[in-house]
Amino acid sequence: MRETKFIFITGGVLSSLGKGMAAASIGALLKARGLSVTIQKLDPYINVDPGTMNPTQHGEVFVTDDGAETDLDLGHYERYLGTSLSQNNNYTSGSIYYSVISKERRGDYLGGTVQVIPHITDEIKLAICGLAENDTDVAIIEIGGTVGDIESQPFLEAIRQLRGDLGRERCLFIHLTLVPYLAAAGEHKTKPTQHSVKELRSIGIHPDIILCRCETPVSRELKRKIALFCDVDEDAVFSSVDVDHVYRLPLEFYEEGLDQKVAIMLRLPARNADLANWQKLVYDLTHPEGKVTIGIVGKYVQLKEAYKSLHEALVHGGVANRVSVALKYVNSEDVTPDTVQDILSGLDGILVPGGFGERGVEGKILTVQHARENKIPFFGICLGLQCAVIEYARHVAGLKQANSEEFAPNTKHKVVYLMTEWFDPHKNAKALRTLDSDKGGTMRLGAYPCMVKEDSLAFAAYGKKLISERHRHRFEVNNEYRPALEEAGMIFSGLSPDGDLVEMVELKDHPWFLGCQFHPEFKSNPMAPHPLFRDFITAAKKQHGQE
Repeated sequence: MRETKFIFITGGVLSSLGKGMAAASIGALLKARGLSVTIQKLDPYINVDPGTMNPTQHGEVFVTDDGAETDLDLGHYERYLGTSLSQNNNYTSGSIYYSVISKERRGDYLGGTVQVIPHITDEIKLAICGLAENDTDVAIIEIGGTVGDIESQPFLEAIRQLRGDLGRERCLFIHLTLVPYLAAAGEHKTKPTQHSVKELRSIGIHPDIILCRCETPVSRELKRKIALFCDVDEDAVFSSVDVDHVYRLPLEFYEEGLDQKVAIMLRLPARNADLANWQKLVYDLTHPEGKVTIGIVGKYVQLKEAYKSLHEALVHGGVANRVSVALKYVNSEDVTPDTVQDILSGLDGILVPGGFGERGVEGKILTVQHARENKIPFFGICLGLQCAVIEYARHVAGLKQANSEEFAPNTKHKVVYLMTEWFDPHKNAKALRTLDSDKGGTMRLGAYPCMVKEDSLAFAAYGKKLISERHRHRFEVNNEYRPALEEAGMIFSGLSPDGDLVEMVELKDHPWFLGCQFHPEFKSNPMAPHPLFRDFITAAKKQHGQE
């Protein structure tokens, strides 16, 4: 049994410094050294999980194979490590408190007074140490929020205690902080970093390594100053610079010697990182042979983080085709019969992503019609598939009032509806769907199998009959209308193994038209682009006139 080493990553000065990217990049470097690595995100907000949070506030909800709705940073972790994570890799204050309160209600604490210390902190430590049960070399734990936030205090106290519990030789603290450059003064300023480290040390955590988030590399003289005032080794201060491509960050850290310092301080095996695949990836990203423009028509376009995995999957598809992918985000509410031609002109491909609620749906349906009639490569994901089915039912199958039960409960033709019973492979039994206040409990979540029809776009992409993809939705294509849609020319190229659930639809006599009920973006990574995104970009490349 291996003795797992732990790396704790904290952030200071302000949020959105890139702790998730730093954690993922460090993990990638350690994995490139031949180590087994896992990562965990601890978020300070009180929500039990991000599942019911507004994407414009929090960004995308990332879904794991086991059906956990998690922070978007888990997407970075999976993409950089090329591994599949689970619900054990993301905890929130809400989930920690929920667990403790449930134990108290069951009487697990034998009537004792339940307090933040030791009960909440012990629950956090239990969640962290659970990562060591899978014979892992290194576990990286990212603490969300900023040092000084009241919400983060229990997590910081827990990792402070863990260093005493596990020993200094098994724990490493890395602090990411802002080192701003003031153009007027012509220099970087270290005072925010000094105050941030002082705040961290006041609660008993002494950082071993300081990562300086900066626009340009910090000079050796400034590193020496930071080391002096923050009481760390001079060679333990590193720059985390802005990069042109996020996938360059592991290479930048490697050039700085960050992985070597981590290995020395944690007494990890002395191996050089094999970064040939990362070097090739960055070369391909920076030396494209062409360019395509993809329109993403959704309703959360004001915050690009709401479609983070989607964005990255399209980039991966571009890498597979040696083209750069320019993204044009379009608010579906702006798409009307009067504007559709102008708004969607000049696109080599159109993608309608998932979402919930009625707002902007008619614009998405109109977008599907535009792509279908004008022979523009189209990719519909989750709600995008449902909009494609509604559009085809209305304008080709003759079902003029076709709609989804989600948007029009009393419509005559519910071609998309709330299926009340289906087979759940996670439980190996029939599952019942109920609409109640616990919205997270009404969805089909996580990985489900799908049978792919031969002689289809889907089979050409996957190259096999049985696949598994991740879902996050409530409504399904109504089987009552499948015969009418098939007779009108729609192809159901992907079905659940029992044939009850529609997973993919396609159209013939079109350059590339495919909708999927699942979210393929969650399983794409730069070293292994998802086959559907690869083929979608291939079609867009042909549309642009590139072979």
